[in-house]
Parts: sequence; C-alpha cells; structure tokens
Amino acid sequence: MSDTTASNGQITGFGTKGYRSYVLIALMLIYTLNFIDRTLISVVAQPIINTFSLNDTQWGLLSGPPFALFYALMGIPIAMWADRSNRVMVIAVCVIVWSIMTALCGMATGFLWLLLFRVGVAVGEAGCTPPANSIITDYYPPKSRANAIGIYSMGVTLGGVLAQLFGGTIASIKGADFGAWINSIGLGFMFSGMDWTTVEGWRIAFVVIGAPGAIIALILWLTIKEPPRGYSDPPDADPLRKAPFFEAFQEFGVKPTFWWLALGAALVAFVGYGLISFQAPFLQRVHGIGVREAAVMYGAPLAAFAAFGTFIGGLLSEKLSGRYPAVVAWLPAVGLLIAVPAYIAAFFSPTLSMAFALWAIAAIGHYAYLGAQYSVGTGIVSPRSRATTIAVLLLIISLIGNGIGPLFVGAMSDFFMAREIGLSGYGDLAATFDPKMCGAKVLELGEAGPALCAAYGDGLRQSMAATVLVFILAAGCYYMSSRTYLRDRYNPDAL
Repeated sequence: MSDTTASNGQITGFGTKGYRSYVLIALMLIYTLNFIDRTLISVVAQPIINTFSLNDTQWGLLSGPPFALFYALMGIPIAMWADRSNRVMVIAVCVIVWSIMTALCGMATGFLWLLLFRVGVAVGEAGCTPPANSIITDYYPPKSRANAIGIYSMGVTLGGVLAQLFGGTIASIKGADFGAWINSIGLGFMFSGMDWTTVEGWRIAFVVIGAPGAIIALILWLTIKEPPRGYSDPPDADPLRKAPFFEAFQEFGVKPTFWWLALGAALVAFVGYGLISFQAPFLQRVHGIGVREAAVMYGAPLAAFAAFGTFIGGLLSEKLSGRYPAVVAWLPAVGLLIAVPAYIAAFFSPTLSMAFALWAIAAIGHYAYLGAQYSVGTGIVSPRSRATTIAVLLLIISLIGNGIGPLFVGAMSDFFMAREIGLSGYGDLAATFDPKMCGAKVLELGEAGPALCAAYGDGLRQSMAATVLVFILAAGCYYMSSRTYLRDRYNPDAL
C-alpha cells in the first residue's frame, strides 16, 4: 500500500461513500438479525415458562449462563480466525449456524433440547460482532468511526424491535390456523401427517424467524468486499501483520481504559439482559396483557426508543468530541444515571401508560452507552488487534452480563415472590403454586388465587427494580475510563 493511498484512506475511508454506506447498513442488518434470533426467546418467555412449567430461576438459567458461556468461549477463537482470514466469509458462516439453531429451538421437545439449541445459537452469534467491528474500522476513517459504530450498534435495539413485532405476532397464531395457511399456499404436502392443533405459536415463531438466515448470509457473501486491513489508519501502523492473541492482550491489557470499559459495559449488560429476559413476563403478570399485545404494543416501541438512544449516543459523541475529546467514554455514565430513577418509577407505576412513558425515557438513557463500548474498545488498540480486543471485551460482557444477569433477576424474583406469598398468609401454598394458572384460570387456584398471582407479579417487579441500581456502579466505571481514555488512545506516532 503506498503512502498516498494510506493517507487518503485515513481521510476518506475505503470505497465510495455510497458503497461504504451500503456495507455499514448491511452489517447493521446482520447485527439486527443476530439480535432478533437472540431476543426472540425473551419475547415468548411466558409461553415457554408455561409449556415446560418453569420457575423464574430456571428461566433465568435457560436465557443466561449456558448461552453466555459458549458465546464467550467461541468468541475469541472465531475473532482470531477473523483476524487472519476473510472476515466477510467468517460472518456469513456464522449467520448460517445461528439461523439453523434458532429454527431448531422451535422443535425442542423438552427443556434440555431447548437449552442445547440455544447453545448452538450462541456459538454462531459469537462470530458476528468482532469481525464486523474490524471491517467497519477499515471502511471508515477515525473521525467518522464513532457515528458509524453507533449506527452498527443500532442492530441491538432494532433487532429487539423486530423480534417483538414478528415474534409477538407469530407467537399469537394458533397452530391450526398456521397449518391451514401452509395448505393454502400449496406446501401442505411437506408436512403431511402433522397435527397442527398441537403446535404452539412460540414454536412457529422460532422456525419462521430462523429459517431465512441462510439466504441473508449468501447475499452478504456476494455483495460485501473484504477491505485491506488498516486501510483507513495511518500508513505506519503496520496493519497487515496479524497479532497473536497474547500480543493483542499485551496491547490492551496494560491500558486501564479497557478494564474500566469492560467492567462498566458488563454491569450494563448485567442489568440489560436481566431486564429484557423478563420484560414480557413483567408486562403480562403485572399489567395482565397477552403475549402479542406485550410485544407489539409495548415491547417493540420500547426497543425503538432504545435504538434511538443508541443513535443519539453515537451522534452526540461525534458532535461533542471537538470540545470534549473524552466524551465517548463519559457520556454513557450520564445516560445510565438518568435511566435509574426512570426505570424504577416505571416498574412501580400504577398504570401501563405511565409505565410505558417512563420506560421509554429510561431506555433512551440506558442504550446511549452501546456505541461507546465499541468505539473506545477499537480506539485504544492497533488495527491488527481490534477483532481480538472486541472479542475479549464481549467475553467479559457476556460472562458477567448475559451469564449472570437473567439468572440473578430470576432468582431474586422467586425470592421476592416467596416473601410476598408469605406476607399474604398463604406461605404453605408457595411450593405447589402453578403460575400458569394465573390469568383466565386464576379461579381454579381457589380463594388464594388472586393473592398468589399478585405475588407472582410483585416478586418480579421488586427484582427488576433492585437490579437497575447496578447502573450506578456502571456509571462510575465509565467515568473512570474517561479519565485515562485520551492517554490510552492508539497513537501510531508514538510507536
């Protein structure tokens, strides 16, 4: 690569502006698909809980530790593979894997099979973000990366919106109606002998949403060019040499910014994954609405507000960076401190409309952090180490956030529920209480039914409110990362 080309790349980025925008949008859509398939299980949480008669601790286990562990374990070797080979191909293969596994979740015949297929989804999804971030930093020059990565990061919340819209809508379809539709389009012969009346809506949602992934992966592979590594960085950064894992670790491991960032992002994920895993059950238990209404009328709009928060976070970081060079590191702390009282007020609001308004404010403040974790993470290391650095960051986030968050919220929910049942005077019924009876069948629980079902909702309400307080610690971590960010930023001139 000539000095002139490298210098121009540092200024203009790789490819034309239009193609660069296409690549960014395509990668954002892949990330959106990633989070549709990842989030779908939380959209249909209550029907799955009812199908397999799970308590909240078991649900937290299903949606948390196994997924997080394998997502973390596979993230680093896949990122190292991406640092040494065609990153577009790596992403395409991983899209196919997680899409197939998502479809198989709908065919699970028991809790264990569903758990195993979720592990398969985790393995595939581990190969999305590290190579995608590496590609974006080669397409976009340093001055535009915060906004570009912020736009890419919108895939998290846009995926949440679409998972709510499609997942909630499809999950409300009765098996018999879906079977009749299949027959009406001439595909009934493919499912001859199937009794559609026994097929639950949540199963249909997994299969319908997971299946198209292979086609999307093919389009990605055929239309996105693999950029030269380090194209948009200064020419003396030596981007073509691939950093071994331990060399990359030595690069980011000595920088306090990385560790404060990692801890802050992990604590935010701890709260975020915990809340999203129980958002739909909260709306259904506390406010008495159905799975479709919870997803379409409330879940999807809340996810849209979260996406707006991600966009605003990236935009403000770029606009304010001239005046406040470390803004990308400390701005998330401001958003998190706004989110804490808004979330707690939303959980204890007496009406659903009031809860929704407060929840929307909280979501905007909460998700303003998302672009920062990638902008700061890639900004403190050389181009050859970026994918591995992001993989390690995601490992920490996954183990603490997704690994512990949902399980913590679930265990706390069961604890608070048991306490509420005890206070209601029906403590002797706690062990035999079947939550699936709440709703239309509450009268079958006898005179204790209303009190037991109220405790079922109140326990989750108290658990979610207590979990949100962790944001205060996360805000402190982001503030600490901002104090060392400027010193730790990657500077090829200092090499």
